[in-house]
Amino acid sequence: MHAYDQAFVNAWKKACSSSGAVNLLVPEGKTYFLKSIRLNGPCTSILTVQILGTLSASQQRSDYKDLSKWITFDGVNSLTVDGGATGTVNGNGETWWENSCKRNEAKVCALTFYNSKNLRVNNLRVKDAQQIQISIEKCSNVQVSNVEVTAPADSPNTDGIHITNTQNIQVSKSIIGTGDDCISIESGSQNVKINDLTCGPGHGISIGSLGDDNSKAFVSGVTVDGAKLSGTDNGVRIKTYQGGSGTASNIIFQNIQMENVKNPIIIDQDYCDKSKCTEQKSAVQIKNVVYRNISGTSASDIAITFNCSKNYPCQGIVLDKVNIKGGKASCSNANVMDKDGVLPQCKST
Repeated sequence: MHAYDQAFVNAWKKACSSSGAVNLLVPEGKTYFLKSIRLNGPCTSILTVQILGTLSASQQRSDYKDLSKWITFDGVNSLTVDGGATGTVNGNGETWWENSCKRNEAKVCALTFYNSKNLRVNNLRVKDAQQIQISIEKCSNVQVSNVEVTAPADSPNTDGIHITNTQNIQVSKSIIGTGDDCISIESGSQNVKINDLTCGPGHGISIGSLGDDNSKAFVSGVTVDGAKLSGTDNGVRIKTYQGGSGTASNIIFQNIQMENVKNPIIIDQDYCDKSKCTEQKSAVQIKNVVYRNISGTSASDIAITFNCSKNYPCQGIVLDKVNIKGGKASCSNANVMDKDGVLPQCKST
């Protein structure tokens, strides 16, 4: 098996240092095996990477200088990555899943976009990532559309699209089925719009986790408008650790259909994915969250969960035209307004 990583990097450097509009083409019908690579900017050209063939990850752990990244675009403004009708990024994650970060903190993201403005990712297929499939970090003015992200339901930590410290991003017309969150949104993210998403299998759409290790976290202006979730472990979720601070605010989940979904609507301010989490008084404040026109069926006894902090109760929670069959509501320390046609009813304690 011949690795093309150095050839790919050389082609990138030439394209990046050119002027005007430049296309870097991965030809249709060809498969190129790559070790970990970092494609750095800034570039003097306006670059489009057309992946019409297949980029396939090396399965040798020794081929990864950076055990957290496979393909990284760093500091490249006005970049477009387009898969046409045939382009595929294959993380070959099976060997990594056997030693997942649940037991081994070394984890590899398939595609990482870092510190970039005016980014476009279109018409791309990403499959079987080592861990996170597409990670968008410290970026602004981002459009992701018509992407298809897949991995087995039991593949660990394979978030579909992970968004952190990123502003003004839209994800639309995409299909994600994976072993973790279809979309995860973490601290520093603002003005996030998600439209026309199909999610399942996976862990649903998550804001968080926030406030890990007593950290300060801020997320605001998130709108999910138009989504279909099927057979997921969660529906729309906000999760925070005890001990953090900051806010998650101005969030809208609307026009969502759920079929056989566990925990369809959930806020959990006692989130813990460690062996032990201690009781703490401080918390990330959650406020101004609207759930509108959400319908479907719950696969768990509890369809709506608001498990909010005693010291920082959830404020301004609105349920409007919510109809989820097959489960009850469990609500504590939450200021909830039930508007038109809400089932099950949430009676906060």
